[in-house]
Amino acid sequence: MQDSRKFLRPEAIKRISRLDLRARYIVEGFLSGMHRSPYFGQSIEFRQHRQYAPGDDLRYVDWKVWAKQDRFYVKQFEEDTNLRCALLCDVSASMRYGRGALNKYEYACTIAASLAYLQLRQQDAVGCVAFDESERMVIPLRSKRNHLDSIVKALEMSDPREKTDLFQILRNATESYPRRGMMVLISDLFVDRAGLFRGLRLLRSRG
Repeated sequence: MQDSRKFLRPEAIKRISRLDLRARYIVEGFLSGMHRSPYFGQSIEFRQHRQYAPGDDLRYVDWKVWAKQDRFYVKQFEEDTNLRCALLCDVSASMRYGRGALNKYEYACTIAASLAYLQLRQQDAVGCVAFDESERMVIPLRSKRNHLDSIVKALEMSDPREKTDLFQILRNATESYPRRGMMVLISDLFVDRAGLFRGLRLLRSRG
């Protein structure tokens, strides 16, 4: 088995200048190292039975129920919605610093692009906010493969500067992405801790 961690080594990542290719390199290499399929997509779950009516698809007749009750019932299903994931990427001035092959800003952009690529590969919807004290750029949730280009462009155009107002960012994120989903915060957390916890409590209250 390949060691999937080798695809996360800074020296290897740094050699790939294009962020979109870097994301593909990490995700494809990591998944191949784990020997797991990256495709999950939508799933269908059983919800309930209802009595058979003429014209119903016979494929959904529950023959086990018929054997017990001598009546025809069909299964009804509901479709799980795919994951909605919003990436919140800190591009404030403190992210410019770091030791080694990549600074914190480059790490953050690489993580965000890799997660975006993974979500889109799984046909999930992903969006992105590049922020410092305000939103530099807000990319809406989309599930099309070419949406990665929009996210990468937003990240690459973000020159680290200014401070971070994380409470305001988290509050605005709940308005930019009002539907229930997952939010991933990528930051060095050089922020006001009270504001951070207020923002996290707000996210929790919104579900």
